[in-house]
Amino acid sequence: MPDDDYRQAGFLGQVGFGSAPALLIVDPVVAYFDRTSPLYAGVEDALAGMRRLRDLARANGVPVIFTRQEFTGDGVDRGLYRRKVPALDLLRPGSPLAAIVPALAPAADEVVIVKRYPSAFFATYLTQRLREGGIDTLLIAGLTTSGCIRATAMDALLNGIAGIVVREAVGDRDAAQHQANLFDIAAKLADVRGEAEIVTWLGARRRASPRDRILRS
Repeated sequence: MPDDDYRQAGFLGQVGFGSAPALLIVDPVVAYFDRTSPLYAGVEDALAGMRRLRDLARANGVPVIFTRQEFTGDGVDRGLYRRKVPALDLLRPGSPLAAIVPALAPAADEVVIVKRYPSAFFATYLTQRLREGGIDTLLIAGLTTSGCIRATAMDALLNGIAGIVVREAVGDRDAAQHQANLFDIAAKLADVRGEAEIVTWLGARRRASPRDRILRS
């Protein structure tokens, strides 16, 4: 079994849960859910998981942060990422495709970070916001597993923040790539946990600490 081989080689350790979590929902934008969009990814099951996780976070006083991608189209932000993925040109300011899907509409006090690279950390203020809020654990949800989720899990590790990718709340347009990347993330970058584990942990945390920590914009 692959798991056994990786464990014998010293992979598949656990970063574990800290004491001060935040939920990060990466790029849940209309482009991935609109069947007329070239970026449509068939990830409706992951959207349902994101909604449940978002509701769970709110109910337990866990701050929720969203990201979305946006590119001006005037060449100012035309880097190698857009050259590699020309479809990103669809995500222009004001485009309905670049908006967060209505089912996950952020609350007034929830942070939305605009990013121009796969990682939610790179060239954004996410690291500063997490440090200012005393956050030590990042629950990671969103799209897509092989791209922005993997990159974000990597950068959480590099920034000393425990990354917890929630299996039911991430998705990819290719099922094989989704599973392969979840395995590799779990082997080397972050924990991959089921939704039920998050429910149990947040419930225990709230019972142990009646004061909720809320990160406001």
